[in-house]
Amino acid sequence: MAIAAWKRFEKSPGWQRKKRFLKRLTGKELRLKTEIEVPVIKDGGWWFTANGLGENSIVYSLGVGDEVDFDLAVIKRFGAEVFAFDPTPNSIDLLDSSKLPEQFHFHPWAVMATDGSLKFYPRLKKDGSRSDVMFTMIPEEETKAGVIEVPAYSLTSITGKLGHNRIDLLKMDIEGAEYEVLEGLLHSPVLPTQLLVEFHHRFVDDGLARTYAIIRRLREAGYRIFAISEIGREVSFLKE
Repeated sequence: MAIAAWKRFEKSPGWQRKKRFLKRLTGKELRLKTEIEVPVIKDGGWWFTANGLGENSIVYSLGVGDEVDFDLAVIKRFGAEVFAFDPTPNSIDLLDSSKLPEQFHFHPWAVMATDGSLKFYPRLKKDGSRSDVMFTMIPEEETKAGVIEVPAYSLTSITGKLGHNRIDLLKMDIEGAEYEVLEGLLHSPVLPTQLLVEFHHRFVDDGLARTYAIIRRLREAGYRIFAISEIGREVSFLKE
């Protein structure tokens, strides 16, 4: 009971904000602030705005993992078409066995800056065992035996394959691959109106510097921050 109560407390918004404050003080977490004010919705674990979203909207969801709460929330609220991408075996099995709305479309592809194939390694859990759900491009000695190789496409190729000339909202939770994908995105002819990104700077070399650098590039492309999660790693952008 005590452990369960602590876990609930640890996930509470107030505790997460305190942790973010302490990590900022010690230089371990981002120092960001919102730049524009719009009505914000928190649903499915993400912060987004209803501006421009409706039943004709096209939403890309990069990285499904073991849940589709965000995808289903967007479909329920707006009736939007959601295109989800995740090449990991657990996600493929989960979605194959799930009953999902007709507006949900799944593709077992990785998304990268260029087309090709990509190696993914299981993430190590806190107890030292390999995760069956979470994969990353960053190998550790203990995870190299579990490597998988998957097809990868750029956003430019994917929008071409699917016949899309716009993306109204793009959500990205791809375990450290976001830096390469965002670089490719900035060279794409199709830039999403809303961009929701979880940054995994704690997993990569010079992570904070890389995160600040790509956010600076996004600002130069016209994106402005309108929401930041309690832990400070999920950042929501709107293109002006």
